[in-house]
Amino acid sequence: MLGLKPIQLLPARERVASALRKAIISKQISEGEVLALETTAQELGVSVTPVREAFQILSRDGLIDLKQNKGAVVLGVNETTIREHYQVRAALESEACVLCCENEVDLDAIRNCVESAQEALDQDNAGDYSNYNQSFHYEIWKASGNEKLKNMLSELWNGLSMGVKSTAQEYATKSLTEHKEILEALEKRDRDLARKRMHRHIIRSMEDVLTRYR
Repeated sequence: MLGLKPIQLLPARERVASALRKAIISKQISEGEVLALETTAQELGVSVTPVREAFQILSRDGLIDLKQNKGAVVLGVNETTIREHYQVRAALESEACVLCCENEVDLDAIRNCVESAQEALDQDNAGDYSNYNQSFHYEIWKASGNEKLKNMLSELWNGLSMGVKSTAQEYATKSLTEHKEILEALEKRDRDLARKRMHRHIIRSMEDVLTRYR
């Protein structure tokens, strides 16, 4: 036992929005497909309420078109859409790192996410990495001390950004290496380095996703 603390995940509506956004971006859900409120809730194992709220988030993001019959239709996603999404994430998450450095925040929760993720990979359990990845980013948003920034990033979250050229284990290993580099910069309170490493991490994720569109 390593004495690690439980990791904290996003609220239900953001988790649902993330799952759907990831499926749309990865083309698991196709353009024109109809998403029924009740069916989506059943498949994701949640109540209807967070799904309805997630539909509102995705509608504002231009990914789905809401229908009066409590459903939604998936809109088209292209390379421009993907780039704009990740560019916004890169800008906001980089700023969150800067705020963490300026405020000299406690990094224990962020460090715990990295250590827990490493333990999972050491046990060849790449399947659990998605939660540790989500928690790592979420703890940075929280630690920034900017509630508006945290809420914006929560609604933009899209889960693991796997492309078509790597396995789950390979992707998790690469992602965790970058998380360790970001944590190192935060521990040094080096705002420029932390900003640079987070920005590079998000843009690399974008390039991985774009392999599905080429």
